Amino acid sequence: MLKALGAACLLIVSSHLLAQENAPLPPAALVPVAQAEDSRWTRTLERVATGVVTIQVDQTRAFDTEWNMSSQATGFVVDAKRGLILTNRHVVTPGPVTAQAVFLNREEVTLYPVYRDPVHDFGLYRYDPSRLRFIKPTELKLFPDGAQVGREIRVIGNDAGEQLSILAGTLARLDREAPNYGLGKYNDFNTFYYQAASSTSGGSSGSPVIDVEGRVVALNAGGSSQAASSFYLPLDRVERALKLIQDGKPVPRGTLETVFKYTPYDEVRRLGLRPATETDMRRKFPNNTGLLVVSEAQVGSAAEKVLEPGDLLIKVNDALVGGFDDLAEVLDSGVGKSVKLSIERGGQPLDQVMTIEDLHAITPDRYLEFGDAVVHTLSWQQARHINAPIRGVYVANPGYVLGAAAVPRGAVITEIGGKTVNALADFEAAVSPLKDGERVTVRFFTLDDPSTAQWRVIRMDRRWFPARSCHRDDAQGVWPCTTWPEDGVAQPPKPASTSFAKTSDPIVNRLAPSMVLVNFDMPYSVSGITERNYYGTGVIVDAARGLVVVDRNTVPVSIGDVRLTFAGTIEIPGRVEYVHPLHNLAMISYDPKLVGTTPVHSAVFKAVDVQPGEQVWAVGVRPDGKVQSRTATVASVDPVAFPLSRTFQFRETNLETIQLINGPADYDGVLANKQGEIVATWASFAYEAGREIAQENRGIPAEQILEMLPLVRGETMLHSLEAELIPVPLAGARKLGLSDGWVQRLEQHSPDRRQALSVSRLVGGSPASKLLRSGDLILDIDGAIVNRYREVERAVQKPQVKVTVLRDGVERVIDVPTVELGGRDLNRILLWAGAVLQEPHRALAAQRGITPDGVFVGYFSYGSPATRYQLWAGRRIVEVDGQPTPDLDSFIKAVAGRADRSSVRLRTMAWNGSVDVITLKLDNRYWPAYELKRTAAGWTRTPLE
Repeated sequence: MLKALGAACLLIVSSHLLAQENAPLPPAALVPVAQAEDSRWTRTLERVATGVVTIQVDQTRAFDTEWNMSSQATGFVVDAKRGLILTNRHVVTPGPVTAQAVFLNREEVTLYPVYRDPVHDFGLYRYDPSRLRFIKPTELKLFPDGAQVGREIRVIGNDAGEQLSILAGTLARLDREAPNYGLGKYNDFNTFYYQAASSTSGGSSGSPVIDVEGRVVALNAGGSSQAASSFYLPLDRVERALKLIQDGKPVPRGTLETVFKYTPYDEVRRLGLRPATETDMRRKFPNNTGLLVVSEAQVGSAAEKVLEPGDLLIKVNDALVGGFDDLAEVLDSGVGKSVKLSIERGGQPLDQVMTIEDLHAITPDRYLEFGDAVVHTLSWQQARHINAPIRGVYVANPGYVLGAAAVPRGAVITEIGGKTVNALADFEAAVSPLKDGERVTVRFFTLDDPSTAQWRVIRMDRRWFPARSCHRDDAQGVWPCTTWPEDGVAQPPKPASTSFAKTSDPIVNRLAPSMVLVNFDMPYSVSGITERNYYGTGVIVDAARGLVVVDRNTVPVSIGDVRLTFAGTIEIPGRVEYVHPLHNLAMISYDPKLVGTTPVHSAVFKAVDVQPGEQVWAVGVRPDGKVQSRTATVASVDPVAFPLSRTFQFRETNLETIQLINGPADYDGVLANKQGEIVATWASFAYEAGREIAQENRGIPAEQILEMLPLVRGETMLHSLEAELIPVPLAGARKLGLSDGWVQRLEQHSPDRRQALSVSRLVGGSPASKLLRSGDLILDIDGAIVNRYREVERAVQKPQVKVTVLRDGVERVIDVPTVELGGRDLNRILLWAGAVLQEPHRALAAQRGITPDGVFVGYFSYGSPATRYQLWAGRRIVEVDGQPTPDLDSFIKAVAGRADRSSVRLRTMAWNGSVDVITLKLDNRYWPAYELKRTAAGWTRTPLE
């Protein structure tokens, strides 16, 4: 009847139009249906757009499934009066976060977390509405019942970095299984998801999914990287949580520690669903196509004893259950109460009574931070991934302390110091009393291999990093922290003695008492060096004073912890004494008393010119402490020529090194003659090849080590011309205008090396940079002919020299002051806004000719203001709010006393001189400023606020 009536009405309207086809019509009547619909969407989008915000998220600490990082997402206002913004759980984050919302008119407000659901992917931020001066945002209304298959929707959000992007789609499914993002990552469960084809991408998380009336029917939560599909979270649980928060009440969440899966009828019949039960379910829920089936019962929970995978959930408290919302309503409203579950198992009905647990109680809300590590109680999210009980402490970030002991992210610590660790309180009780340098054993398993227990010995750090305990405070929206009291330094190890194993190799027997295994751990990335853990072979050069020489690929800088292992048996602490500013050498020391009567002795060095074809023995210490030897033949003695470093780390220059035929690449050490005398170190050189770090071994002649000893002992100072040189064959020098007389003198000076030295690069800010030029041929220094690196280096060991150069075919004599270089490459660093700041190091001036002024950014931590506002490593800060900052002292003075969340304007400069001005908003709560200085007693850390 209705269809007929509709047809009749259509006929009447058509006849009317035909009768008046020549009459003028109003413009509105000419608008096609599609355009009218578009116009309706346009008006809706204009109305709701002011309520959609871009959220800038800084996850300040790694926590549970999330790494510390900076990102952006979307949210929307659901209560303009209270300032509540709805977004995803992974945007609110499970851990500490700093966030701000940017509205359509580019006004910014600070956000504070109010609620993050323990399981489902939604959360709420709050802001202060009085902070908005120029916009009154639209309050978007939740409309859970509006989600229907075939409904046209729009997703409004910050898609792929756009301030406001609008994507169209159509709801295709309302019963999709929650997306699985993989092991160790956040995954939603015990809920349906909606699916549509709208191709959302990064930044659109938390976007509202609206209908044509502007009502929110779902929350954008994820997408597929393999198809143009987007996944939306239903709003039933969201609406409940919002109302409770608006009423000032907590949001109770109940759980049975069980994961259910919605399974279609054809499959549950095979699991034993009884026909009568199916009839009842279909009658009660005619639109449903399946029912809930137990997928996982958490190991170690009460559910494990009464529920099994494959159990069919029929009733809860004698009421039929049609889906996740029915079950969630009972659980969330009955925390602490008993619940009756009616299930069918293999066709047999069973009734089980269980207690509803508090889901918040098994969701971590505290963490410990020590030695740059972050740990907290294992969450259900991670426990269910590995099918393990919710016990132990989860390593969210191994940091310095745990990373140096090879305890990885994702490890679950179950014992410490022989005591069982069930929760964070157990771990804190064992760790917080530890002194700096004190050791303790931990036992753990990993997410990849949960059935295998591993153990490590960790060395506590109370020097490099602050230690504190932090807990979540949803009323404030922050994680207040309590600093652990300082507890001194561990007692030094007691002296111990050992012996060296005798072998059939006389070279090894002679050299083993002079060789040690050196381990070096860097707490901070500085001077362009990003790797943090090193090991290599050290050679004792002064047993009485405990001096050991290593290469700079074992001890690259002076800030760090040194450990020396003798004969694979005794490990003692060491100290960095000298880092050679020009060459790949460093000197460390140890207390000789700590090795007791161990028969160590100084190595014997022999300064000779090694010739190609000579046989040598390459001797080194493996990581297990075993000394090994291999014979090799000298291939050549050639200048090094490594590419410039992209990160401005140390790069060897002005050095001739020994290369071997079939020399060992798997260990470093020394090169010795058949008498066991050391003619060179077999050093590891690190350099950057593109974006990768490459390493190769070469021999550094013994005379370099012998000449370094007086520098280390403070008997002399090192002077440098501050010029990088390259050899030029005499034939090439002739083309540059070198006279026959000079050619003959150079031939007579060095018949086997017919070359001259040319200036390739000058160190920025040095006297030479103003007096010499690239391309100058250096002929003599103070009247002595030079054409080898070693000759130049020896000739300039005085405050000033006369350098004879050939420039543009003209011979010139130039007085050049030298530069006095020290071996303390780094004496202080500053931690500020998540960035590691230091004085510009020599490599910056040597490789790029940059005058060493300003404050160099050595590194930045993810999730910090430095990351958010792009204060990248490698830049120099030269001004703060217009005030010049030529050094660290001036910088500290310029930023002192700044309030939390206040802004500073930084003028920064890149290596090529390009200037960039950025504004940075401070976060003193999570990124407090402190300074590390090297003193006579070692490195000390001092808070600046």
